[in-house]
Amino acid sequence: MHYDLTDLRLFFHVGEQLNLTRAAEKCFLSVPSASLRIKQLEENFQTPLMLRQAKGLQLTQAGEAMANHAKLVLQQLEVMHADLRPYALGVKGRIRLQANSTATNTFLAKALSAFLNDNPDIDIDLEELPSRDIISSVAKGAADLGIVAGSVDADKIDVVPLYADELVVVCHSGAAIANEISVKLSDILDEYRFVGLNQFNSIQSFLDRKAQNIGKRVNLRIQVGNYENVCQMAAVGVGIAIVPRAIALSHAKSSGLRMIPLEDPWARRQISLVKQQQRMLPKFSEDLIHHLRLAASQAPTSAIKPA
Repeated sequence: MHYDLTDLRLFFHVGEQLNLTRAAEKCFLSVPSASLRIKQLEENFQTPLMLRQAKGLQLTQAGEAMANHAKLVLQQLEVMHADLRPYALGVKGRIRLQANSTATNTFLAKALSAFLNDNPDIDIDLEELPSRDIISSVAKGAADLGIVAGSVDADKIDVVPLYADELVVVCHSGAAIANEISVKLSDILDEYRFVGLNQFNSIQSFLDRKAQNIGKRVNLRIQVGNYENVCQMAAVGVGIAIVPRAIALSHAKSSGLRMIPLEDPWARRQISLVKQQQRMLPKFSEDLIHHLRLAASQAPTSAIKPA
């Protein structure tokens, strides 16, 4: 049988896109050339690999098997290339990491700084996204690793727990709510004005959805660009805010910020690292996973126990 890596990459993209034109574009091939390569593969294996239909392509059972094996072969090649990079002068490894706002604003910056200092030949592409987008991206292979909050459907995803997190209300020590032992979101939405983050922040979007689910809204007095400004404004009485506990802790001592736990079950969340199921990663990516687990276990947030 005669086929090459271009054939495997082409068929992998055919299985992913179910569209020959888009698959050909990803391999920098013309459509006639891509069609010929598919035809030759079918002749080599003496079986149809895909069916052309009016609405697009559909893989046969043999085609599904071919696409899965092509994916595994290409992933193994990626690992091989990554593991050989240290032997090539001036060539670096690169890790595509996506994280939710809780992680990027708590332990992650310090953890990544230490890892990068210890690994000068490794670069990291860090992107902040909502957890649901990260899970989808990792499952598709568009990111190598992700850090997410909340429950994760384990289909196509391997989940590595990092630490338990909770969202808390923060306010000025003289605010009426400051004397409460704990509160529910539904009880404070109508009574208080909030300091929040912009609508693109994952936690702000999460809180907006929780409020909408009970027929209410978050009454925002002001939206700011980062958690530091949120806590500063809450500390001087501009409004109350809801932030991750680790962030509140980092500002409470210096500003006199008061923290009140939320009674809502969704306020307690597991922060996890996710990677594509059964995907082999380069050694430097596995080293980063080990480093992040250790950093998370030593962070103040690790003392929080799941409910």
